[in-house]
Amino acid sequence: MRANSDEIVHNLKYVRRYARALMGSQESGDLYVRICLEALLAEPELLADGSDVKLGLFHLFHSVSNRNLEPAAEGADLVDLSVEARLRALPASERQILLLTSLEGFSTADAATILDIPQAEAEALLIDAWSTVNQQIATSILVIEDEPVIALDIASLVTELGHQVVGVAASQSEAVAIFKKTQPGLVLADIDLGAGGSGITAVTEILRMSSVPVIFVTAYPERLLTGERPEPTYLVTKPFESDTLKVTISQALSFTSVGHAKRIAV
Repeated sequence: MRANSDEIVHNLKYVRRYARALMGSQESGDLYVRICLEALLAEPELLADGSDVKLGLFHLFHSVSNRNLEPAAEGADLVDLSVEARLRALPASERQILLLTSLEGFSTADAATILDIPQAEAEALLIDAWSTVNQQIATSILVIEDEPVIALDIASLVTELGHQVVGVAASQSEAVAIFKKTQPGLVLADIDLGAGGSGITAVTEILRMSSVPVIFVTAYPERLLTGERPEPTYLVTKPFESDTLKVTISQALSFTSVGHAKRIAV
């Protein structure tokens, strides 16, 4: 394992990001990442020299976490469920493959390897997962982004998903003002707003007022993935694929308590 140490350290931040998104919190995600690392220290042969370290780490993570994911809601009628319940109703394997392929960029074949299932089964799971996600109820969204073209792309994407954009803020002061006025159900925020200040500062102030879920969309993920302080549960790296943002929005809403996400009629 010694030969792989640098690669393990390099890829660990991605495992932690994935674990947070899958589990819904840094505390829960990091718990299973720690268990994964403890297993690796006890049995270094679990990650052989010369193997694909990233693939191996994700596979090992699943070997220790699968038993602890929330089960799907049995017998639920999706037509009448809230957005939270709709997405919690996703079987664990469907949540996993959505995040592996869309958030972490694994191919369906690699995701199948990580999950220890046939590729055909993985492909079927992915189709089923997107079908369920596309049934979600809409929510209201605030976009914090100082680049007009990127802001337009994000706004168009979330509108296509059925959500309502209540405002686009290019500065931290504007973001806080719009949030106070509209009380959206979700915030999408860049961290560097240029002359407009800091998206992190804006989000910090917003979270003092509400427990609204926040997704950071940034070209500088390393500023947040430091391991030195609490890290965001939901983080999308620019440039991003539309499916990556779609899945992250869905996963963020799935862990939102009823009443925290302001839903709109569709």
